[in-house]
Amino acid sequence: MSDSYIARHKTGGVTFVGGDATELVSVTVLRSMIHGMRKGLKFSISQRGALDSAARYTGRNYKRSELALAEQHLTIWIETMRSALPVVHD
Repeated sequence: MSDSYIARHKTGGVTFVGGDATELVSVTVLRSMIHGMRKGLKFSISQRGALDSAARYTGRNYKRSELALAEQHLTIWIETMRSALPVVHD
């Protein structure tokens, strides 16, 4: 069992606690980068590197022409992980 959770604070802040929660943040950033790549933005990671990183979470290898598909699959991963993590309110 994971000790990860999402903490929502009265002040409006959010804290991601534990390995699964911080991985959720990392994958969310990865998805945002892939979205930016689709729009023509440049990042310190290549498209190939981003797609290889996405494959680690989705279990599927992507061609360079499949940025949109990788983004969709990461969205599913994110939604699944977010629904699995408990949310604590303080």
